[in-house]
Amino acid sequence: MDAALISPAKALYFGLPGAWLFIAIPLVGITVFGYIILRRLQPLRKAAADPRFGRISERVAGTVKFWLGQYRHPRYLLPGVLHILLFSGFLILSVRSLTLVFIGIFDGFVLPGFGGGLGHIYSALKDIAGSFVLVAAIVLMVRRGIFKPARYSVPPRYGKEHTAEALLVLCLITGLVTCDMVFEGSAAAAGLRSGLAAETFVPGTGAWIATGLLQPVSLQTLQGLHLGSYLLHETIFFFFLCFLPLGKHFHVITSLFNVFFMKLDKGTVKPVRWGVPDEKLDDLPSFGVKVAEDFTWKHVLDFYSCVDCGRCSDNCPANAAGRPLSPRFISIKCRDHIYGKYPLLGVAVGDNQELMGKVLEQDEIWSCTTCGACEEECPVLIEYIDKIVDVRRAMVDEGNVPQSLQKPLQALEKRGNPWGKMERKRADWAAGEEFRSRCAVKILDRKESAETLYFVDSISSFDDRMQEIARATAVLLAAAGEDFGILGPKEKDSGHEARRFGEEMLYQDLKETNTEAILESDVSRIVTADPHAYNALCKDYQELPPVEHISQVVLQALNSGRLRLKPLKDDSRRYTYHDPCYLGRHNGLYEQPRKVLDAISGLQRIDMQRSRDRSFCCGGGGLMLFYEPEEEQQRMGVIRARMAQEAGARVIVTACPFCLVNLEDGIKVAGLEGELEAIDWCELVAGQLQQQAPYEVK
Repeated sequence: MDAALISPAKALYFGLPGAWLFIAIPLVGITVFGYIILRRLQPLRKAAADPRFGRISERVAGTVKFWLGQYRHPRYLLPGVLHILLFSGFLILSVRSLTLVFIGIFDGFVLPGFGGGLGHIYSALKDIAGSFVLVAAIVLMVRRGIFKPARYSVPPRYGKEHTAEALLVLCLITGLVTCDMVFEGSAAAAGLRSGLAAETFVPGTGAWIATGLLQPVSLQTLQGLHLGSYLLHETIFFFFLCFLPLGKHFHVITSLFNVFFMKLDKGTVKPVRWGVPDEKLDDLPSFGVKVAEDFTWKHVLDFYSCVDCGRCSDNCPANAAGRPLSPRFISIKCRDHIYGKYPLLGVAVGDNQELMGKVLEQDEIWSCTTCGACEEECPVLIEYIDKIVDVRRAMVDEGNVPQSLQKPLQALEKRGNPWGKMERKRADWAAGEEFRSRCAVKILDRKESAETLYFVDSISSFDDRMQEIARATAVLLAAAGEDFGILGPKEKDSGHEARRFGEEMLYQDLKETNTEAILESDVSRIVTADPHAYNALCKDYQELPPVEHISQVVLQALNSGRLRLKPLKDDSRRYTYHDPCYLGRHNGLYEQPRKVLDAISGLQRIDMQRSRDRSFCCGGGGLMLFYEPEEEQQRMGVIRARMAQEAGARVIVTACPFCLVNLEDGIKVAGLEGELEAIDWCELVAGQLQQQAPYEVK
């Protein structure tokens, strides 16, 4: 091949030996890239601590699954497949790119080990990879530049469109693979014209096509194409390398690290400050994130790693309802703020510049339901809930709490429940004579003991409608033969929402009181029907007995034969199950409630399009029932009710009292009464007990 054309290493460029030029280009490129990376690392070094170096085997497995395997990308099928083609192609072509750097310095350079059979195999693989990268890049350019999917759009309040940067990067990718094809094709065509041995390529690939197209061209032109395509390739390559850390395409570099340092425990909330025990929180000068440096280094890495794909916002229920929240732009605005605060040239500016009101808005942060849909969809595992909770902590620390939330938070502090009702009334749901005569519920104290604690939590204790869920849960536990009791007045709100709304000290008080009461009761396990309480007891509390959701208990009882369910007769309606966010996404309990429903003969169950880990939040999580957003085009519960109607369901079943409140309200507001109804999972199952129920659930 080199006998037909002069190689870049031996040629003259602008009167200079090619080898000199191709030493200079990498040196300049790597130096500039190294400088930019050092500047980008400065905010990470100043950020708060975040222990992410443990559980290495889990991190490696997650990296293989989510980064190397691109596990989440096909959830959006066409762009996902195209991205996988680009990603896998780049991994394959990285060896070729490294080889090309040295070819310009050492004529005929071959990487060690690639001179024999392995080299031939790689060469064929590289030909194929280059071709599908080129096709994928062109399709993506057409899709981004002409069809413009709605999730890529940028509302005016968030600044300029990002389409130009995306198209530039796709053009650079196209240029890289095209230059390599021309570089190889010109050499092969020259060899064929000269009657010399020429490199062969996989038929149908870009290099093979380039060889055929260039074969009629003169040797002089082929020589120019050969040298020019190599120079252009190296120029594009090192320009691309230095361009990546300047904008949203920084994720090409950072995504590997972001995925490796992923959050491993779903449903948890980071502590106020890593390394500071709960009993030392009073010693902290302030809580939460007020300036950029208050974010942890991992959260700054999140900002760098945002792909700007819009999947998070596309799945955000608050965004769908028209609230002023778009998770995507939280990342982008904070990243741009950090870029501006730590410029590539000069010193950091605005050290005390607060985020709230200048980068982030209060309504934006309070609109989040912490449902986790954004995190579940993100292909590079960016975390939003911990950041939002930390910003809320800072607002609470400054006294910036929405008016509608002040009363329930004060009631939580005074009475241990957001309704402000008397503690002694917490067990009134179980006090009715009719109910107690058929299903006596023990209140655990020094006189009464039990093996299982039913943790009721506030909404099922005090809300008149939701008290039916508490009674149905008690019926199920009794029918399953459980020796159970409740804490009664000793129980406080689990504090789940107080913590996620930034009231950390209030949560700590509630947790301490509940923990003491639970341990004093000497139970061996805890059962709850409230997913928020379940998540709090499992993920926020420590050193408690094992915690189970009622659906797990009922399924075990069915499997063991302790419970049997009677058929659902004369009911042709279709039922659909709505996955509560804190039962499903945050704790992975998708199938247990469904398996119990499917055990009811005659019940026709269908799934909505948005189900399981893609379930659409009803918007009713905990204190969200009290929050009154300034902007909202449509209630989340209304959107969810219409999803059920579109799926052909007549009954929505959910296993969360908060979801039931919002779904019933959504049905009314949507004008679907008579066409659609909502029912709690416990009520439905308790009503289908085959043996005589100890209490008839209304």
